[in-house]
Amino acid sequence: MHELEKTIGYEFKNEGYLRTALTHSSYANEMRSRCPYNERQEFLGDAVLSIIVSDYLFKSSHLAEGDLTKLRASIVCEKSLWGWAKEIHLGDYILLGKGEENSGGRERPSIQADAFEALIAAVYLDSGMERTRQFLMPFVLRSLENEEKPAFKDYKTLLQEIVQKNPEEQLSYELVEERGPDHDKTFVVQVKINSNVIGHGEGKSKKAAEQMAAKEAVELMGE
Repeated sequence: MHELEKTIGYEFKNEGYLRTALTHSSYANEMRSRCPYNERQEFLGDAVLSIIVSDYLFKSSHLAEGDLTKLRASIVCEKSLWGWAKEIHLGDYILLGKGEENSGGRERPSIQADAFEALIAAVYLDSGMERTRQFLMPFVLRSLENEEKPAFKDYKTLLQEIVQKNPEEQLSYELVEERGPDHDKTFVVQVKINSNVIGHGEGKSKKAAEQMAAKEAVELMGE
């Protein structure tokens, strides 16, 4: 467990929280003296993860409620949690019963994802919300960076709100270039106010390129 603590950069004051996070129900069921296992901490970790991600997305984007919900769901899903678990080799430390071990449970995405949620709860119980946020946000930010569109701010909406303050101004986006093969295209877009180009952007989709062009325009405006 000390190797895991080194990997995640956190040393537990109460290692019981960590041991519980790593204990699968199959292992607990095989012990003569029943030990606590990670399902209750998993429940808490899921809630802590949701509040941390929700708080970050709310404060760092101008997305509408529906888009916030979709984006949060894409971050807190089993696929993301499994990926985070693999980053820290969490599967190596999970305590499994013999049957679960022999059936390949150590590599099962659901088991690793659940253990990661229980690990979130372990840090929370040991040190509180702010320290948990510090532990968790690097994983969250890497997942956000892998989203097709820039997720920190909806720059197109923000730029539209800025431009609408001057009703005579007309905002438009123009696709100026496509590069690469069909399976790996890069789109280049420019954004204009009337006939004046105020930003350029590139992306793997037209929407992503438009977001990047709007981002450049917003930053040039000092917003």
